[in-house]
Amino acid sequence: MHVLITGANRGIGKALADAARARGDIVTGTARRPADDLLPLDVTDAASVRALADRLSGQPIDLLVCNAGVYPDKGHRLEDGYGPEVWAEAFAVNVTGVFLTIRALLPNVEQARGKIAILSSIMASDANAPGGSYAYRASKAAALNLGRNLAVDLAPRGISVGIYHPGWVRTEMGGPQAQVEPEEAARGLLGRFDALGPNTSGCFEDYTGQPIPF
Repeated sequence: MHVLITGANRGIGKALADAARARGDIVTGTARRPADDLLPLDVTDAASVRALADRLSGQPIDLLVCNAGVYPDKGHRLEDGYGPEVWAEAFAVNVTGVFLTIRALLPNVEQARGKIAILSSIMASDANAPGGSYAYRASKAAALNLGRNLAVDLAPRGISVGIYHPGWVRTEMGGPQAQVEPEEAARGLLGRFDALGPNTSGCFEDYTGQPIPF
């Protein structure tokens, strides 16, 4: 199986790439600043996205994992944080970047009758709204909405789309106090991706398979 993972240079993306390779998948990883065997991709740059699509032209992708994301308002205060540049970055990476990547690589996924996994967050849930992190929460909610609507439009093409919360993962973004190791999250997520199909397309689940209320 050919798996493409955006943002595979660190954190959950790297853990997913390592776990997928360990079970025998062919993995194409991307990063804004690539090293080793990663391919260059800046999801906010349409030309970069197009260049990746051109490079992979004709190669089926069984699973596209849109993992690249940012949390630019972490620790911000309502009184003096959340500047317009923070909102712009959050939506450019977490929403627009996801859409541009999926649209550009759709022929590859369609060729394989593959699947698309979007990493969102439980912080996207309107039912879970404790306040704060406004830009991140709003962008992840938009990514959830995007995935749900893509699931409808891509169903006739045989492509399933799932939206996932990886857990509170001990990464640079999640912080040292987080509860889940990246390797555990990656194993759980791969299991959820494997279970994704026409009957579950549009799902919003955590890495253990628990549904998350919208």
